[in-house]
Amino acid sequence: MLEIDGKDGGGQLLRTALALSLCTGEAFRMEHIRAKRQRPGLMRQHLTAVQAACDVGNATVLGAEPGSLTLEFTPGTVRGGDYHWPIGTAGSTTLVLQAVLPALWMAGVDAKLRLEGGTHNPLAPSADFLADSFLPLMRRMGLQAEIRLERHGFYPAGGGAIAMDIATSKAPMALHLSERGDPIGMSVTALMSSVPGRVGERELDAVGRRLPIAAEHRHIRQAIGSPGPGNALMVRVEGSEVTELFTAFGERGVTAERVGELVSSEARAYLVSGSAVGPYLADQLLLPLALAGSGSFTTQAPTAHARSNAALIEKFLPVQIDFEERGDDLWSVTVST
Repeated sequence: MLEIDGKDGGGQLLRTALALSLCTGEAFRMEHIRAKRQRPGLMRQHLTAVQAACDVGNATVLGAEPGSLTLEFTPGTVRGGDYHWPIGTAGSTTLVLQAVLPALWMAGVDAKLRLEGGTHNPLAPSADFLADSFLPLMRRMGLQAEIRLERHGFYPAGGGAIAMDIATSKAPMALHLSERGDPIGMSVTALMSSVPGRVGERELDAVGRRLPIAAEHRHIRQAIGSPGPGNALMVRVEGSEVTELFTAFGERGVTAERVGELVSSEARAYLVSGSAVGPYLADQLLLPLALAGSGSFTTQAPTAHARSNAALIEKFLPVQIDFEERGDDLWSVTVST
């Protein structure tokens, strides 16, 4: 049983450990889970990820309780089928998905997943990010999967729902992304739920003053069936090799202009860097490339989050993940055996 110290990471370390445990059959014990967070230990969202991993992997678990700082997880055989996981809060559905998608892919099984909770959360990949940025790259690596956004869910009300259909897929193949490819275009969308339309217009204007996005590529989209108010501002940068999506969230006390400024700054930093993928997509690519045993990409300066995730992956798999600085805010990341 692998011993893992979770004090220097958040829920991502737990989700990565769950996914790799299911993929490798290696049991683990994680201590000091989220110990440095304001509310340490397991929360509802993390417990749903543990439950999902148990269901998919016929696993046994000790310590799966609210606030627990220690978890022991022993995987069984991964199986396909129909699964439904309601988080019961605004916790991110996409983060729960991270714990089980790699295992279902590696096992080569069919599965239908439905998750209820948040679909557009701060500090988590949104459902739009998965559909536009992440899944297209996974399909190039061999994954056959489709995602559907059935209902939007924002913090704090939650109540959103996503569904994913996974078909029998080949084992992950290597992926190399040194460049984002020929520029295709940029667009910006203000996603609104029970928020005055003028807020979205101000957000779009703020982005338009900072990024070269033509008026016809600025959109306001009404959320589907969201039980609570919410607002997400998304800048889409499409290249022939990679599509990136940057998101900022409206919240009480933050002006529409400030939201536009935040998302524009992220998109501009990405464009100036010349990298193939941004920092959030870089985090998402590490695990599938490690399962493929080979791959590389260029990105912006790696976060501490990415480095701790890479170190954990190396505990489970016989791979080496190297970060090499190549220029001002430009790094190459290489996965090799």
